[in-house]
Amino acid sequence: MKFMDILKDMFAPIEEDFLKFTLPADDNSISNNKIANETFNTIDDAKEIFSSIDVNIEYIKTKYNLLINSDIILREFTLSARNRQYRAFLLFVDGMVSIDLINNYVLKPLMLKNQSNSFDGNQTQVVSEAVTNNITVRKVKKFDLKDYIYNNLLPQNNLKIRHDFKDIFNSINSGACALFIDTLNIAFDIDIKGFQFRSVAKPENEVVIRGPQEAFVENIRINTTLIRRIVNNENLIIESVKIGKISQTNCAICYINNITNNDLVAEAKYRLNNIDIDYLISSGQLEQLIEDDSKYSIPQIISTERPDKTGTYLLEGRIAILVNGSPYALIIPATFIDFLESSEDKNIKFQFANLLKFIRVFALCITLLLPRNICSHNLFSSGVYSYRATLCYCFI
Repeated sequence: MKFMDILKDMFAPIEEDFLKFTLPADDNSISNNKIANETFNTIDDAKEIFSSIDVNIEYIKTKYNLLINSDIILREFTLSARNRQYRAFLLFVDGMVSIDLINNYVLKPLMLKNQSNSFDGNQTQVVSEAVTNNITVRKVKKFDLKDYIYNNLLPQNNLKIRHDFKDIFNSINSGACALFIDTLNIAFDIDIKGFQFRSVAKPENEVVIRGPQEAFVENIRINTTLIRRIVNNENLIIESVKIGKISQTNCAICYINNITNNDLVAEAKYRLNNIDIDYLISSGQLEQLIEDDSKYSIPQIISTERPDKTGTYLLEGRIAILVNGSPYALIIPATFIDFLESSEDKNIKFQFANLLKFIRVFALCITLLLPRNICSHNLFSSGVYSYRATLCYCFI
């Protein structure tokens, strides 16, 4: 009994009654705290970006805990547009963005006076001009700060306008930079990633002699690039989906339009979009969540680190799923014969490839069906065990 009591003290949860305590307070302090909590909850649950820059700063400081967070940078500055001054600030994660790109292609065009932002003239803009029957027709658009910054002051190829804090926070956590401007209830999502990642190297687990010597890495965008280089077709579809309430892990569903069965694509999207977990770290974790029944030991999904193998399966009508942070791709669906093939088979003559498949099937049968009582004889035990181990190695 003492042992069980010790285990209860070590692992049993603490009763909630011990955690409850109250402080003496009068009615005025209780009402003030209630009003303060309601105000805080209203701001804390905000979804859309505020037009006031001060409110946005306070909200972001609360969400990112800027008083104790050392890698979250909030850079306030004054923006120049048409000889007018606007308060603005940048929000990014130090170490995940390129500082040179921020200095040269974000802060410099916005802060320093140049021909783009110091134009002093009519605040209207001629969008188009046409001459019909000697009559000039001009389409004039009034000055709009949002469009002016988007079209003239930010020389970035990947620039998006966001209206919700959730989208902005997801981009910042992925290595982007956000620009907030006073009087605007939107934010500019600037893709200037600059964090370090592992370069493309040789495969370690699926080594071949003849064939490509490239393997997936932990960066999902590099992995999609490797697949698109191999498939080399405009019908290749790569859809993004986020999994995990807390982690918001980026995943990609890859398939070839007009080749892959639409019902298969719909089933894959349904399973991914209905995963209810807090975080997703690796492709192995995702594999267990989307398979039919995890109780079976027979694998139902192919996991590969080779882009050429993934591209081959895509051209056959399969679906590939990539997870950011994992150097493996998940191929669905999988058949039994897929696990008896090798990437080397497509680089040699079909006679030799079929012979190797036959040897693998034969080795599988011997490994699974060889009677165990034969191994009990001292005369053959060592030889049979070594033979079975050799067959297992050939099968693998």
